[in-house]
Amino acid sequence: MMKKQGEKKQSLLLAPTESILASISDGVFTVDRNWLVTSFNRAAEHITGVKRREAIGRLCSEVFRSSMCGAACALKQTLKSGKPVIGKSGYIVNAAGERIPISVSTAVLRDESGRVIGGAETFRDLSELEALRQELEGKFRVGDLASLSPLMQKLFEVLPAIAASPSTVLVLGETGTGKELVARTIHSLSPRNQGPFIAVNCGALPETLLESELFGYKAGAFTGANKDKPGRFALARGGTLFLDEIAEISPALQVKLLRVLQDRVYEPLGATRSETADARIIVATNRDLAERTRTGDFREDLYYRVNVVRVELPPLRRRQEDIPLLAGQFIARFNRLQGKSVQGITAEALSLLMAHPWPGNIRELENVIERAFILCGEENIGIGHLPAELTASGGTAGKDRDVKTAHDILDAQAIRSALGRHGGNRSAAARDLGIHKTTLFRRIRKLGLALPPPHARK
Repeated sequence: MMKKQGEKKQSLLLAPTESILASISDGVFTVDRNWLVTSFNRAAEHITGVKRREAIGRLCSEVFRSSMCGAACALKQTLKSGKPVIGKSGYIVNAAGERIPISVSTAVLRDESGRVIGGAETFRDLSELEALRQELEGKFRVGDLASLSPLMQKLFEVLPAIAASPSTVLVLGETGTGKELVARTIHSLSPRNQGPFIAVNCGALPETLLESELFGYKAGAFTGANKDKPGRFALARGGTLFLDEIAEISPALQVKLLRVLQDRVYEPLGATRSETADARIIVATNRDLAERTRTGDFREDLYYRVNVVRVELPPLRRRQEDIPLLAGQFIARFNRLQGKSVQGITAEALSLLMAHPWPGNIRELENVIERAFILCGEENIGIGHLPAELTASGGTAGKDRDVKTAHDILDAQAIRSALGRHGGNRSAAARDLGIHKTTLFRRIRKLGLALPPPHARK
């Protein structure tokens, strides 16, 4: 009689618990000391696609097929250390073979006497969150390019169409703005992405060597040419050839390059017949090619051949909202390369980065972060880790503009971006920013921002 009363009391205690577990949206399961599943709630069934009756009594690794099974098992860590794991990220493969991103939390299960009898794990489906993250990331990332700048957003909108076409592309931009990265992104998005990407810096080689590098040569073409050597046009067959610093090539080589662009044929040095060029051509320069054409330093007919599709990269000083994003990317990359764990950059140091005009553009920022990374330990990059030209009073930043806080600069960029999105309409921009129109006017006056004239506003 007493035994029946005890069983009835236990069932009354378990019933509310099972009801609670069945009602929550997170998956919950428990295992015994042999890693056999002892409970499996309704949300766990929904997320994994595995029925409760099929999961109970099986090894948890057979049910979940997770990235955290084995040595990385969060529940194993908890049972070994006695400490819970909270919000660890990973993924499982559900019954349909789909990869589901999840976050897990774990705890030790003990009986009334305190003896460990197993473990419990809750897991949350992050599929919707991951989809939202990818959607948001897609708005400021194309290939390896990432930017929050409205100027770059316009480029991102047209870059896939440019990549899909076979036309020659001219990439313009100051030194260090990332012209080769743009060329690589175009290649990766193009139908030729399975072919090679070959880059040549035309300004780094003398004319005679550059010609043989581009077109190759045959054995006996000159003293020392003991065997055939394919040029970059041949190596880039089926892919993309990127010619950087195109403005530096000589007039004689300009003529030969013009023939390749017009007729898609070229002749290696010492060859007796032409070869077909099968490569997408992307050229880049930091010079004003139109001006060099007017002065006669660059052939007009070649200029029109390379200037089919033009991509202009803004300097970093015109896309300052990207400085925190780029700095974070460089810190993450140097952490991987050097095996360190630098957390980030302090607000004071970021303020100095935001106020600097960056004449060397993204390349200069990368060098500054790399230098600071060497000096920094395992915490955050601070003012003391930055070079003197950024920290000295009256330095470069002070010559070009008043010293502003990072908050003011980001505020100004946000206002410019909102005005740009709404064609200068200040009321619409204020609604976009979530502030009152008078507040927007006050901030514009405080920051000294120039506004488009009334006739230019939409």
